Amino acid sequence: MTSLKDQFLLDPKTIFLNHGSYGATPRAVFEDFQRRQLQLERDPVRFINTELPDLLKNARSALGRYLNAGADDLVYVPNATFGVNVVAHALPLQPGDEVLSTDHEYGATNNLWSYICRKRGASYIKQAVAFPVASDEEIVEQIWAGVTPRTKVIFLSHITSPTALRLPVESVCRRAREAGLLTVIDGAHAPGQIALDLAAVGADFYVGNCHKWLCSPKGAAFLFTDRACQHHIEPLVIGWGWGEHRKPTAGSAYIDGLQWLGTDDPSAYLSVPTAIEFQARHRWPEVRERCHRLLETALRSASDQTGLNPLYPNHGRYYEQMAVIPLPRIPDLAAFNIRLYEKHRIQIPCMEWNGRRFLRISVQAYNSEDDLDALLAALRAELPTANG
Repeated sequence: MTSLKDQFLLDPKTIFLNHGSYGATPRAVFEDFQRRQLQLERDPVRFINTELPDLLKNARSALGRYLNAGADDLVYVPNATFGVNVVAHALPLQPGDEVLSTDHEYGATNNLWSYICRKRGASYIKQAVAFPVASDEEIVEQIWAGVTPRTKVIFLSHITSPTALRLPVESVCRRAREAGLLTVIDGAHAPGQIALDLAAVGADFYVGNCHKWLCSPKGAAFLFTDRACQHHIEPLVIGWGWGEHRKPTAGSAYIDGLQWLGTDDPSAYLSVPTAIEFQARHRWPEVRERCHRLLETALRSASDQTGLNPLYPNHGRYYEQMAVIPLPRIPDLAAFNIRLYEKHRIQIPCMEWNGRRFLRISVQAYNSEDDLDALLAALRAELPTANG
């Protein structure tokens, strides 16, 4: 299977190895997005008041089929951070309670839980998980070592942002449910990058981006809430969908309360089914496998070049289309990142995590072996001088 680069809108002069930050939208999906915007502008009143409720219901149904989740348990939100905010603000944390997480979490959600816990008199615990890892069992035990009688919530990324590590959330969610603990899973990088089955994950709350690996337009994400936990959820924005005088359009207080944020543009949400169809048409499981093999080869080659061991075990799938390469102790990481872009036209993030430095590589359908060869050539050229 060859690259699908001509299907995307990216600058052909740039080697784009940073899909994980904001995603990239295929031309066909972007055109559907623009068509929806034009529909809205031609008759905003009819579109929003009359057509939009059914359009959103259909878009939730398509997403539900894709995720193996009930459409009435899903609601669209602008991004994953927004979705985690909905859950964090709604949960009934009390003074002395603990929210358990890991030291691999995304900065914005770390800020959120720290903020919420400070306001409630609770504590946000970032449990250390060794990296490199040895096994799923070891990860689960390291996380579970942080559980105390005060733990009320476990918050984990499905695929971590700074270390691109796939966590065994299914095992953690199952154990947490047995212990009576709530689970909140941040799947910002999961939909589209892995075959995601929310019933199998078993989380109480699951938030995922559609605009990243599912390739929808920017501004599309979802919040899934298990039916037994929907009573916890309250909207961040109070509008027509809340309260005794709400205007019901979905038949569910959970969906109505979160779906209507005031006047906005729902076109990104409505284009998600088109993104799902695009990936199905292009046999996305095969695309993901091709990308994984390219990334696997690049990690081995980079390790040979830097002399630093890969960070993922040879067994298991601890990464899929996104992974990190350990870097030597570069004095000025920001300058190194700028040189990769300005001299080599490579768009790739440099990451700092727990005093360590990484390159985070994303390999998507539009990437080729030539792109990764260009990165390796740039590292050969830049690392000797970057190390001083």
